[in-house]
Amino acid sequence: MQRRTFLASTGALALAPTIGIAQTAGAADAALRTLLDDIFYQRVEANPTQATSLGLDTGPRAALRSQLGDESLGARTADLARDKAALARLRTIDRAALSPEAQVDHEVVEYQLVRGITGAERFTYGSAGGRYAPYVLTQLTGPYREVPDFLDSQHRIRPGASAAADADAYIARLRAFPETIDDSSEAQAADAARGVFAPDFILDTTLKVMGSLRDQPPEATVPVRAFATKLAAANLPADRVAEATAIMRDEVFPALDRQRALVTRLRANATHDAGAWRLPDGEAYYTAAAQAATTTTLSGDDIHKLGLAQVAEISARLDPLLRAQGLTQGTVGARLVALNERPDQLFPNTDPGREALLAQLNAQIRAIQPRLSEQFATLPQAPVEVRRVPESIQAGAPGGYYQSATLDGSRPGIYFINLRDTFDRPKFGLATLTHHEAVPGHHLQVMLALESTAIPLIRRRASFSAYTEGWALYSEQLADEMGMYEGDPLGQIGFLQSLLFRATRLVVDSGLHAKRWSREKATDELIATTGIARGRSQGEIDRYCVWPGQACSYKIGHTVWARLRDAVKAKQGAAFDPKAFHSVLLQGPLPLTVLERLVERRFLA
Repeated sequence: MQRRTFLASTGALALAPTIGIAQTAGAADAALRTLLDDIFYQRVEANPTQATSLGLDTGPRAALRSQLGDESLGARTADLARDKAALARLRTIDRAALSPEAQVDHEVVEYQLVRGITGAERFTYGSAGGRYAPYVLTQLTGPYREVPDFLDSQHRIRPGASAAADADAYIARLRAFPETIDDSSEAQAADAARGVFAPDFILDTTLKVMGSLRDQPPEATVPVRAFATKLAAANLPADRVAEATAIMRDEVFPALDRQRALVTRLRANATHDAGAWRLPDGEAYYTAAAQAATTTTLSGDDIHKLGLAQVAEISARLDPLLRAQGLTQGTVGARLVALNERPDQLFPNTDPGREALLAQLNAQIRAIQPRLSEQFATLPQAPVEVRRVPESIQAGAPGGYYQSATLDGSRPGIYFINLRDTFDRPKFGLATLTHHEAVPGHHLQVMLALESTAIPLIRRRASFSAYTEGWALYSEQLADEMGMYEGDPLGQIGFLQSLLFRATRLVVDSGLHAKRWSREKATDELIATTGIARGRSQGEIDRYCVWPGQACSYKIGHTVWARLRDAVKAKQGAAFDPKAFHSVLLQGPLPLTVLERLVERRFLA
């Protein structure tokens, strides 16, 4: 029975106390919403680059446009104190007085704060929040690689009245860049004094990525070239390019030299051991990292066993499809290697070849867009486009990733793909990557939450890897179920290889960090099981070494999403409406335990 019907049928005597309860809940809801928005904006003001990413660096927060984030040791202390204060304020609101929707808001934010505070207090090196990253400087972490990419892809110089101020803000951020480098060096040196720095092979790649920025004339660097391009697009004079060049030469390069010298010293003393087990309280660090990433209580052994079982199941599904392609000899992994090596599955490893690959990705987005309304009642307003990972960071960057659009619509969602070697991206696997990173994967899920006005801002931006990555992997399955691979058996093989890849991640991530596997053993296992090219496989393993547990979130999240959908489908039978089920996305990112309760209450009660 609908609430409105219930109220209309109970009469005046029952109506008065019910209205009183509703007013109380309404007041409590409003107080919670105000508090959560305040917590959100405190976080934004402590993270100026996030403000720019969201398009919130305007009006009263316009000063943030000229700033970078604080990378100092003091920032860790300040972040922890801010989160503790936020938790104390949140707990002044009685959850029982809230509406069901607001109770979810309260529970999710409290979950985030408690997890973050617990991790930061126990593990005082690196980062131990939403994503655990034990090392300050790696091929994937550190302002030396993040700031140039941010300035290029996210700092806007808008044509019109604000253009000159935007250019001033760009220069201010460039001047702040050396301090962020030095602060991160200081933080890494402090951790290194406790034995916490990356393995030798990670530092080798880190030095390579640093060199891609430092070992060129300052005028050729990404920050200067991007500035010149933005000035021209905004019809501003090019004379300020010389100022940016001088900052790079006289201020940024010396800071980079100091940081590279630090990393070189660390490299001389680095171990080859790959796992988090070697860190202070390392076994507990991995357990906490895996549980934070998966929002479950699974142990490393649990994850390993689950991975082995799922690898066996998915390999059995791939076997007949590969046989139908004439690939009958060897393991499933060996046959996938053979398929990857077929000339008809490779784009030339040239600039024209890369352009053709990007064109195919865009065509795949266009192909599925008209079909989305079959599964979703609400679609994001922001568009999505494909771009190549900048060459300056491609040596250490993931194979593909998504960057959300701004809230003000000034920048689209972007699906980045790493094209350092097109052999790593055979044609048969491209469509499923597109469905993962763009639609109906990350772009649809992230932007439906961001564009919502029904949930607080802090929840629109919540980061629960098992939810978001699990959704993206479920989206790959959904695309297959929608018939996107009809008449394309190689595309379906690519989809199943992607599932196999994510199941194998459970095995190798737990192998590295819980079972003390070497980098080489983990790499060989990934290649042998999935058939993914060695270059890409090596990059993947190196990523798992510096982001313990995060790789486990994909397949565990997918398993939960698929199980919940199938349970609802089985209960409702012919009445099952995928649009109704997928409307769960409008609730924003959730821990898996909360997602399960929400689906059970809404569809399975």
